[in-house]
Amino acid sequence: MNKPKPFSMIREFHLADWFTLANSFAGMGALFSVMTFLQTGDVKHIYYACALIPLAFVFDVLDGSVARWRQQSSTMGRELDSLADVISFGVAPAAIAYACGMQGLFDRIVLVFFVACGVSRLARFNVTAEALSEGGDKVKYFEGTPIPTSLVLVIVMWIAAALGAIGDQLWLGRLEIAGFYLHPLVLLYAVSGSLMVSRIRVPKF
Repeated sequence: MNKPKPFSMIREFHLADWFTLANSFAGMGALFSVMTFLQTGDVKHIYYACALIPLAFVFDVLDGSVARWRQQSSTMGRELDSLADVISFGVAPAAIAYACGMQGLFDRIVLVFFVACGVSRLARFNVTAEALSEGGDKVKYFEGTPIPTSLVLVIVMWIAAALGAIGDQLWLGRLEIAGFYLHPLVLLYAVSGSLMVSRIRVPKF
């Protein structure tokens, strides 16, 4: 009786997976740019961070296109895609918001909520896709807005940085609640996260 071959990273990697990794590289680059801004205060690093998220989105689109073109997909590829998306469209946008001034206790709670919703949305995506593929049916829609829609939030932060509306100048100011701060602008992240875990049907193209 032949033993199954051990899992091989090299053998399991497809061309599309390299685009997925490029997505995660862009997300990590954005995080490093955020850290550099927090160290130096040079706003150009916020611009760099925001610019890398659309680049990550391009790679995210390309990995799916390449997979369909080559007719190659795998469970590993789907999991890899989700992990890359968590970095680029979950953690990085939250870090950009923090760097732009949303640093109060309530801001942090909202940003953690946003990331948690993104992670939950991706987990639901994987479970739904797996269940439908076992039934032999094509996935026609998914529930909740996709996590890459956080690109809209990044664009808002980019505009705010360009107009000098970060830090103490953040749009809508801040509220003090029980001695802790909340910047109302962070509620955009709460709305985005809530839409991700909602029952809204989003067609799969």
